[in-house]
Amino acid sequence: MPLRPARCYTHFSGPPYTRREYIHGVPPPKITRFEMGNRDMLESWEIKGELVMLESGQIRHNALEAARIAVNKYLATTIGDKNFYFRIRIYPHHVIRENKMMAFAGADRLQDGMRQAFGKPVGTAARVYPGTIVLEVWSRKGYEEQVKEALRRGGSKFPIPSRIVIKERNSGS
Repeated sequence: MPLRPARCYTHFSGPPYTRREYIHGVPPPKITRFEMGNRDMLESWEIKGELVMLESGQIRHNALEAARIAVNKYLATTIGDKNFYFRIRIYPHHVIRENKMMAFAGADRLQDGMRQAFGKPVGTAARVYPGTIVLEVWSRKGYEEQVKEALRRGGSKFPIPSRIVIKERNSGS
């Protein structure tokens, strides 16, 4: 079965489905790393870029991985691995279910339709709300445009509108 479009899972209603000890066959999240770049200099970074969500919704684990790859690749090629620290701040806890339906000629004789349509686990998603910070990039002054572009590329992978915020670290803190 091919992957359904993000619009099928973006909006949610009801409580999250997260109790993995009762759910069998949940595929692991595709996100391989949540932190990239140079963590050793975290205290000396001067600017911080954040990708902030504007609406509530769900972001699937494969969209988070696509955003991670896009941001990390752009920053590593433009400013270098040692000049940034990048972090994904959310984790996909919510288990997504799908009632798989066959879509070919004669499939109506083979299916049960909506009978017991609870669905089987097909992936995980992170629930976000307005104001949730999803991606975070720390860097030096002078790299503001590269950080903005990297976050823009990462935000384009999500089905929810977002906003980029660049903050400067105060010299006193």
